[in-house]
Amino acid sequence: MASNKGVVSRRDFLRVGGFGLAGLAGALGLRGLAQDNGAPTSTPHAAHEATAGGVTGDYTPASQPVMDHGGMGTVGQVDHAANEFDPHEILTDFDYGELTEEGGRAVRTWRLVAIDREFEIAPGVHFPGWVYGSQTSAASRRLGRLVGQCPGPTLRCVEGERLRVEFVNASSHPHTIHFHGIHSAVMDGIPGVGPGMIQPGGRFTYEFNARPFGCHLYHCHAVPLKRHIHKGLYGAFIIDPDPATHSGEEAAAARTRNHTYDESQAVNEMVMVLNGFDTNFDGENEVYAANTVAFAYGMERPIPIRRDQPQRLYLINVTEFDPINSIHLHANFFDYYDHGTTLRPTLTTVDTIMQCQAQRGILEFTFEGFEPGLYMFHAHQTELAELGWMGFFDVK
Repeated sequence: MASNKGVVSRRDFLRVGGFGLAGLAGALGLRGLAQDNGAPTSTPHAAHEATAGGVTGDYTPASQPVMDHGGMGTVGQVDHAANEFDPHEILTDFDYGELTEEGGRAVRTWRLVAIDREFEIAPGVHFPGWVYGSQTSAASRRLGRLVGQCPGPTLRCVEGERLRVEFVNASSHPHTIHFHGIHSAVMDGIPGVGPGMIQPGGRFTYEFNARPFGCHLYHCHAVPLKRHIHKGLYGAFIIDPDPATHSGEEAAAARTRNHTYDESQAVNEMVMVLNGFDTNFDGENEVYAANTVAFAYGMERPIPIRRDQPQRLYLINVTEFDPINSIHLHANFFDYYDHGTTLRPTLTTVDTIMQCQAQRGILEFTFEGFEPGLYMFHAHQTELAELGWMGFFDVK
């Protein structure tokens, strides 16, 4: 059952207007809808300077509230310490597991645990989730114990390695892990095949070779799927290309995408898992986000990046109840690698792409030569952006 803390339906947001917005703004804490005292919402920047008609100086019409395009956000802050995970930590945390060698072959092992836990997705809005945790994630290492998080840890390995995922179901419901990639049927993590559903208290070890290289994901495949996925059982799964299997320009590109090579250290890498949350379980999302928390990378906590460093964004859409999600990068363009399974871009010089659920890809871009400042990114479905899926790069 959903938590009753701060539950507001999306239909309420769509049908209210005027005075009604003030009440809803207080309920969910949305900034830019209304203030408690009914006064216009102030912007984080100075008032607009008007130059039309030769007039200069501060210009704020008394009849129009001052609301910049970047004014969307929330009132208050999510308690990341209570959540035990932080979207800014998830953004750059790659969980490499434990690497060993058997018979001359690299073997990479993780232990993933499924647990039930509540977490905060917007100030005062709590969600009763089902999540994965790993002993080798940044959050677990930081706290010295297993932390369940949403999205789950970003598992990262290298093409050709043998992978072992020791799964423990410590939750109250049957679960599985289904990995997008190539493996045998018995390792597919679906009901009725191989081990099937892993019951509460049960365990199973998934084992397969890492292929193909790319930007993948893993998620629970228990039924009903829309519930098990939507509740938080998913995470990024990245297989780095092996440069030894390529030549020329493709080998050089593979080295920049393989975390064991020095060339990859020159690139700033990030992971964003696009998700949404149906807080009242009516089949529609009330909150949208990248890495779970609404406006996690908004003006109060933008993502700092360097102008002189290439950027690589692993983007994965796991949004339930909506047919597509998207990303639009303001004032810039990027190259896109659909599913990340190629070393040459599948789209070049674009600023917007769409992804259906489970679709993913890699964005590569740079802000070299740009003016420093805040550069927005968001879903180009305006409703998704206004309900939390929006952020900024703080270009230094």
